[in-house]
Amino acid sequence: MLAGCTSDGGSDAPEDVVGQGYQSGDGATTTWAAGDRTEPLVLAGTDYEGTDRDVTQWRGDVVVLNTWYAACPPCRAEAPDLVALAQDYADRGVHVLGINVRDAAGAAQAFQREFAVPYPSIADTDGSAVAALQGVVPVSAVPTTVVLDREGRVAARVLGLVDGSTLRALVDELLAEGDAGTAAAAPTGTGTAAP
Repeated sequence: MLAGCTSDGGSDAPEDVVGQGYQSGDGATTTWAAGDRTEPLVLAGTDYEGTDRDVTQWRGDVVVLNTWYAACPPCRAEAPDLVALAQDYADRGVHVLGINVRDAAGAAQAFQREFAVPYPSIADTDGSAVAALQGVVPVSAVPTTVVLDREGRVAARVLGLVDGSTLRALVDELLAEGDAGTAAAAPTGTGTAAP
């Protein structure tokens, strides 16, 4: 389960977010080399439109998972970067899925409207999606962003506010990783010379 809602007075958090009722990481990024990644993640839930979402449906694509809730200051701060990533990479085989860890539908949908969020978020007030993540990669802060490779394996995790350029670099690296595999598997020629 997530380390919950604290207001640690000894935090190194910026002055404007101390005591705001959440626990956030410092933006530390952890990556795993392809050979060190675990089994594919199994995670599913229902979004706020009533549609079932399952990350296994996106095998073959890169998936960005982001835990959040509407009143979380760093979640609000990183929302524009996640929205831009989802828009800019939509036709490049990248999916973004939010995991709302706290809010009722009204608060979550208001956040999505406020930030014009183009990607779905699943309701995880029962903690089942975070529990699925915990079995593979520790999630000890909100927000946390987890990036899955094309096989659905955890390739990277950012604890706390994710920097937009860092996230794009992680996604680009995984897209290139998949492209390199495709290029290596593609035939290089027919072995015959042109007339």
